[in-house]
Amino acid sequence: MSAPIDLSRFPNLPSEVVNAFAAVQFELSVERAARQHEQAVVAEKDAFITELKELIEKLESQVQDYRRTKFGPKSEKLDPTQMELALEDLETAIAETQAQIAFAEEKIAASTANCEKTASSRRQRKARALPKSLPRVEQVIEPDSIVCPCGCGNMVRIGEDRTERLDHIPARYQVIVTIRPKYACPKGRTGVVQARAPAHLLEGSWPTEALLAQIAVSKHSEHMPLNRQAAVMARHGVPIDRTVLADWLGRTGAVIAPVVDHMAMVLKQGSSRLYVDETTAPVLDPGRGKTKTGYLWAILRDDRGWSGSAPPGVVFHYRPGRKGEYAAEILDGFNGTIQVDAYGGYSQLATPKRTGGDPLRLAFCWAHGRRKLIKSQPKKGSPIVDEALLRIAALYKIEDSIRGCDPDHRRAVRQNLSRPLVDEFFTWLTAQAARVSRKSDLGQAMAYMLKRQAGFRLFLDDGRVDIDSNLVENAIRSPAMNRRNALFAGHDEGGRNWARFASLIGTCKMNRVEPYAYLRDLFISLANGHLATDIDALMPWAYAHRISASQ
Repeated sequence: MSAPIDLSRFPNLPSEVVNAFAAVQFELSVERAARQHEQAVVAEKDAFITELKELIEKLESQVQDYRRTKFGPKSEKLDPTQMELALEDLETAIAETQAQIAFAEEKIAASTANCEKTASSRRQRKARALPKSLPRVEQVIEPDSIVCPCGCGNMVRIGEDRTERLDHIPARYQVIVTIRPKYACPKGRTGVVQARAPAHLLEGSWPTEALLAQIAVSKHSEHMPLNRQAAVMARHGVPIDRTVLADWLGRTGAVIAPVVDHMAMVLKQGSSRLYVDETTAPVLDPGRGKTKTGYLWAILRDDRGWSGSAPPGVVFHYRPGRKGEYAAEILDGFNGTIQVDAYGGYSQLATPKRTGGDPLRLAFCWAHGRRKLIKSQPKKGSPIVDEALLRIAALYKIEDSIRGCDPDHRRAVRQNLSRPLVDEFFTWLTAQAARVSRKSDLGQAMAYMLKRQAGFRLFLDDGRVDIDSNLVENAIRSPAMNRRNALFAGHDEGGRNWARFASLIGTCKMNRVEPYAYLRDLFISLANGHLATDIDALMPWAYAHRISASQ
């Protein structure tokens, strides 16, 4: 475009000509500015698009890492104790990248002429509802003025918009000062009158029952060791040493011992089928300055799978080892069926030599058998393992269809549908085992199931028995998480204390009871002597019944 004409060189031009030239020059400048703005917008949009492409590539890479971590081959998976932390960080990174992409899209939309159309056509995120049980605090935001501009008076309310956000009230510690005035006759004729002191779970100590419940839940449900809790309390202005917290929790564990013992007795005496499993519980061995391997033995009752009426519950027993004699001691007085893995320590319980009751029936876990087959699979794959997994999957599909039905119906369906599949499976497995070396991993995995056919078949003849022991495996995950965070218990008695709290909290979760609320109520009841009057009312399922009845 040519440079603008300088009209000062022509002083004698008519005013009409000067005005016409000025108008033309103004239009040209406006056109030039519009073109420059359009070029700037295009350049800015291209930059935003380049940024968006880079973010999308970054997100695709993060999603691929997430899938590999969670679903990838065994050789690429992390240790189970590290898996949750890794997934948590990957999920956080993905969310951050998604937010950056959304921000880049907004910038692109704002830089275009039809930004309103682009924004409205973007896919809206599906709204998620917050739990209705949470308390609501409403705040109404009114306009600065509702006076109508037309002069008719105040505007009329025709509707409203509601949005919900989740808030948090930080923890607050307070000191409860109990004052008990003393009264006496002004003439000294009678004695002194004073209200009785309220009962405390730990007499002569600072913590209320609510604080003790919070400490126990933080350690055994949220897996927060006492040294970390002490650091948090100090941050809130309450410098309580870790050793003091340990003293409080140890004394509380001794008080709840009769409750847990009674719960264990109820589970054994009121059931014909129990799940049993064990997990390691490292314990410090002061004599050697190292840790030794203790065990938490889990005894679980859950009859909901066959529509039983007994409430579910789990009790953990700490023992210094994994010998079969510990299983015999824990199950003393129980007669019936136990659902277990094929650990040899249980085998003596199924013999006539068993002390403490009749010989038990051992129902073995198909999930364990399947797991051994998967573990034995070569890196290049195995048609035998693939076929075995398909056959086992067919059994689980039948189980899904009868979960929650009564025992007679479950047994009838299994006899009609599952028994032929089980017969075919073991016939086929026997033929395949003859083709594979017994010393190979696959040969040992097949022998594991073939040698224990009776235990694997037991679920076919009893509708109260499940196909696996996954329920008890799920129950021991919480103590395992606590083990990962606390590393080890400091003493055998610490292991027993660990087991007691894990029992109460695990049973609360099975009965859909908030553990903190239950423990607080339990501690108050124990402080007031309810243990000696009605111990059955202190069970977590009794608390759950009271809560549901009051709602």
